[in-house]
Amino acid sequence: MPPPESSGPPLIGPLIAQLRLARRWSQPRLAAELCAVSDVPTLGRHEISRWERQLRVPGDFWLGWLAVVLAVPVALLVEAATRTRSLGTAPAVVGARSRSALLALAQRWLLDPGDPSFAAATGWLPPTGPPTGAGAAPPTGVPALPPTGAGEPPPTGVPALPPTGPVDRSAEVVRLAELRRLDDLSGGAELSGIGFSWLRRVARASSEATPVGRRRLLPVLAETAQLCGWLAADAGAPTDALEAYRFGLRAAGAAGDPALAGHLLGSASHLLASVGDPHGALVLARTGYAGCHTVASPRLRALLLHRIALAAALGGRHQPARCALAAAQRAADRVEEGREPPWLYWVDGPELAAMTGRALVVLRRPRRAVALLGVGQGSGRPRSGAVYGGWLARAYLQLGEVEQACAVADDALLDAVRAGSPRAVTQLTAVRRGLAPHRHRQPVRRHLALVAAAGPYLPRPVTGSRPDPTDRTAPPVGNGGADRPGTPARRGPGGRTGSSVRPVGGRPNGGRAARRTDGRAATHSETG
Repeated sequence: MPPPESSGPPLIGPLIAQLRLARRWSQPRLAAELCAVSDVPTLGRHEISRWERQLRVPGDFWLGWLAVVLAVPVALLVEAATRTRSLGTAPAVVGARSRSALLALAQRWLLDPGDPSFAAATGWLPPTGPPTGAGAAPPTGVPALPPTGAGEPPPTGVPALPPTGPVDRSAEVVRLAELRRLDDLSGGAELSGIGFSWLRRVARASSEATPVGRRRLLPVLAETAQLCGWLAADAGAPTDALEAYRFGLRAAGAAGDPALAGHLLGSASHLLASVGDPHGALVLARTGYAGCHTVASPRLRALLLHRIALAAALGGRHQPARCALAAAQRAADRVEEGREPPWLYWVDGPELAAMTGRALVVLRRPRRAVALLGVGQGSGRPRSGAVYGGWLARAYLQLGEVEQACAVADDALLDAVRAGSPRAVTQLTAVRRGLAPHRHRQPVRRHLALVAAAGPYLPRPVTGSRPDPTDRTAPPVGNGGADRPGTPARRGPGGRTGSSVRPVGGRPNGGRAARRTDGRAATHSETG
């Protein structure tokens, strides 16, 4: 089964890194070669690093000299730079640099899954995550977890914090499965602190282990990072989530597990789609699918195709979305129970049906969406009930059935209170906007009164999370001063006038990078 459309030309960062490594050059060596041919002595390895991480995009001047030094057609580099700029900037709720770094890493993984730098990077300590869970102040309305001493049982329904001492792989797998099951019932605001403490413990154990022991821990490290990213996103901390996904992708690449790497990229795609970045979401979903579909199980292929369908639909690309939905159905028909990875236990028939219904709502095909979204209602998972209930209410609104939409939204609102998940509230906000033109009707007035009464009990995104660790104000680019007032413009190969180095968003970077965003708003709009 072919993937639904090509993943497109490479992005500029991974392309420069690939061409540099093919010549066995270091970043300082590439900088020196560029300085020699361009007669600009101030370009350093730090600027090469920024290009490869896509914190900035080289302008026409450096693209021309890169083509000369790396012996490739300049059109190839221009196309890659254009595609990178077309991704735009991250939404205000997501750290722009975390997003750009993940997009670049995803392209590197697709171009060279066996990149040895993945193994070296897993020795880094992972992101700290949002300050929730034991030992940190909980968000409003969530009780703090009492400390768990040696030999004392944890609070009811909450898994014990990771013990000190050696990490046992089998025990960590069991603990991870328990935390996944608990995520079905509790919100990320309560669980993300516990998840990140596990991630840091496994990362330390991996960095201190023997080569054989480290190899055994890498899949656990990648899976833990994926779950931490999911929990952080559910807690309303998307920048922490992107950092966890990026760390997990490195671990999955080092472990040689393309299926888990594809799942990480699919999870990150889901996050970007839900915060208003369908273009970035589509790139990540297609990259994940392209990199693992030949080895992925049918259920994973179906899940990634649903990620593609949602991102394409949200971006207004309806034909690719419909093709992806059809391919997802074919993959789901081939699922064999007992042969799927354990971390996909939740992707069952009702979940896949609800994902299809959600995409059909975006495609404005509400009649079929109503039938599919109703399959998963009453599953006993409050977050699923709240999220997909919101989509179902929107489908009824598209059909003009306002009273039925209000009834479904009432049930979804109560599920959102039970779930304790900021993500579960997102769709209900969209439903209220859809109900606004009908606010004079009695069912709508009753629903809005219920919303007001439930307000104090609805979960809110975590506050006080750490800033985007890579989103610092950058120093001026060392480009020879041609971007300063009064300095003559430089000329690239063939006499072209150079342009300034630009960030991913395409704005001229005349001295300082974009200021960081807080990255702390509610995120996901669906459970899968």
